[in-house]
Amino acid sequence: MKTLFKRLITDFHESQAKQIIPRDYDIPLNSRKIISLIGVRRCGKTFLLYALIEQLRQQVDPRNIVYINFEDDRLYPLSLKDLDLLIEAYFELYPEKRQEKLYLFLDEIQNVPNWELFVRRIYDSLNLQIFVTGSSSKLLSLEIATSLRGRTLSFEIFPFSFKEYLGYKKIEINLHSSKSLSFIKNAFSTYLQAGGFVETFDEFPDIQKKILRDYLDLIVYRDLIERYHIKNRAFLKHLIKYAFSNISTLVSLNKVYNEYKSLGYKISKDTLYNYLAYLEDVYALFTVPIFRNSVREEQRHPRKIYAIDTGFKSLFDTSISADYSKLYENVAFLHLRTKTNQVYYFKQTQEVDFYCRLEQPQLINISYDISSLETKRREIKALQEGMRYFKLKEAILITQDKEETLKIDGQTIKIKPLWKWLLET
Repeated sequence: MKTLFKRLITDFHESQAKQIIPRDYDIPLNSRKIISLIGVRRCGKTFLLYALIEQLRQQVDPRNIVYINFEDDRLYPLSLKDLDLLIEAYFELYPEKRQEKLYLFLDEIQNVPNWELFVRRIYDSLNLQIFVTGSSSKLLSLEIATSLRGRTLSFEIFPFSFKEYLGYKKIEINLHSSKSLSFIKNAFSTYLQAGGFVETFDEFPDIQKKILRDYLDLIVYRDLIERYHIKNRAFLKHLIKYAFSNISTLVSLNKVYNEYKSLGYKISKDTLYNYLAYLEDVYALFTVPIFRNSVREEQRHPRKIYAIDTGFKSLFDTSISADYSKLYENVAFLHLRTKTNQVYYFKQTQEVDFYCRLEQPQLINISYDISSLETKRREIKALQEGMRYFKLKEAILITQDKEETLKIDGQTIKIKPLWKWLLET
């Protein structure tokens, strides 16, 4: 194994610079913490590492940088004791580097059992800046929180935002230019349905779906079935289909449980709850609670389901036309979720799609088409009720193409197209 590590290190040092795709993340190169990048498979964590590596190569001796991809099949099976051979291999190649600061990039490190023990020890004992990535939120919430407490800065990585998508497509963001706006709106229509996984961007729709199907299979088999030793695969696949077919929808888990029981699935409530939790663990989907002042109250109400990427919905759509209202809401959720994990829906007599805590609390409703006066009034009334409850003076109504500012009884409601809101905030 030491010989293999030497070969991987040497191959990396002899490799050419990777093509870098700019992302909107501000990740420090030098800090006193272990940098952790967490997110769903194929969302771009590795390319973010490449971008950091290329920045470092301009600042330090490239030999002071080590990158290892733990999904390399040559490393299987790898155990905790093998990781020490990585350090030994490096210093045998470069003994003169023992007194210098090194930069260690460990990609998909969660594939090695008890990896955090190794990382914690070398962090405490060597002059290292360590970067780790992983495709399971267990890496963030459980393993890192318990084993690397106080030693890490964690960044959640998502598929491309609409702004990042425009950057990839080299579309200028100039809201005062008619030409720029036409390109932006056209790109948004594609992004909305195809999603933000970069490998799909330049492909035809049928190839995009094949790529997304492969991604989903990878999540199911590598991150779920293998990691959690899932036995009821048929139920898991059915649950995934149900979840992605019902994005942006209120889901009562008791009701779902009863439906599956009536279909003949021999499952317990714990199985249903656990499988949904596993899907959240690997960032395939999110469940959003109602806002209440107690956890018990939150748990008594249905949750809303959102997908990590709107492209996944297309894999299970049976209708000919896209459900734009659901896609709009899912894209808006992801935009908020990249900024905070404190995202809720709110309801008293009427429902507000999002209440979230940013620098200022925000209330947001999503309504694709408000051409009907009755629809517009309903959306505004719900926001007014929410503003009174939270003592807010302003709220936002996201639509397809309407834009205006309403002032009603001392309250302000800003109506904006989704594509514009995504670029402004």
